[in-house]
Amino acid sequence: LFPTLHHGYPVLAYRPRKFDPEKAFYMMAKYRVRNLMAVPTVLRMMMHAVTCPRERFDLQLRSITAGGETLGETLCDWTQEQLGVEINEQYGQTECDLVVGFCSEVMQPIRGAIGRAVPGHVVEIIDDGGRIVKPGELGEIAVKAPDPVMFLEYWQNPQATRDKFIGEWFRTGDYGRKDEDGHFWFSGRQDDIIESGGFRIGPGEVEDCLMKHAAVTLVGVIGVPDPIRGEIVKAFILPK
Repeated sequence: LFPTLHHGYPVLAYRPRKFDPEKAFYMMAKYRVRNLMAVPTVLRMMMHAVTCPRERFDLQLRSITAGGETLGETLCDWTQEQLGVEINEQYGQTECDLVVGFCSEVMQPIRGAIGRAVPGHVVEIIDDGGRIVKPGELGEIAVKAPDPVMFLEYWQNPQATRDKFIGEWFRTGDYGRKDEDGHFWFSGRQDDIIESGGFRIGPGEVEDCLMKHAAVTLVGVIGVPDPIRGEIVKAFILPK
């Protein structure tokens, strides 16, 4: 919002009583929206509610930005096929905003990845001791301090502020991997990671796999107690 207003471009905001995918497409067409920002849940609702949106609405989309939860390949394929644009996934937190992402104008988004480090930010995967892990290894996503988009402190809570850092690294609490090409792959929140038989399993990866099945509309994955493995994977599925 702030960069858009800073550069003098109009922003369309609309607050309905309840989100209506049809109304959203109507508003986008009526006001000739060029750049859309939406959370993946909203995009999925639009995907399942409206068939062939470009045939029904005069859309003028140039880009889509999304973040806050895992996108999955199915949603990325739909926006490209049905809306004619790639999703620019972006990653950050309230405490340290937009440090990883894609920009389809200058790079090819990689299905399943959340992006590369935005220029000007140093982002790595670290272990519990604050050491950078090897490419492909699971660890915590961390941002090197100081950073221009990083918060200063939690208000009147110095201990919580200290807990957020290990050495010069800001700890996001999110787990993932970084490949040889610098792309980040999100696995899940620290408290979402499923510990099963010595393996750390990211629910997002399992959800993305299940979403590829033709009979699946939506899916959510959690870990449930197991006397032998500690936890096992459980999936909640909304069938088509």
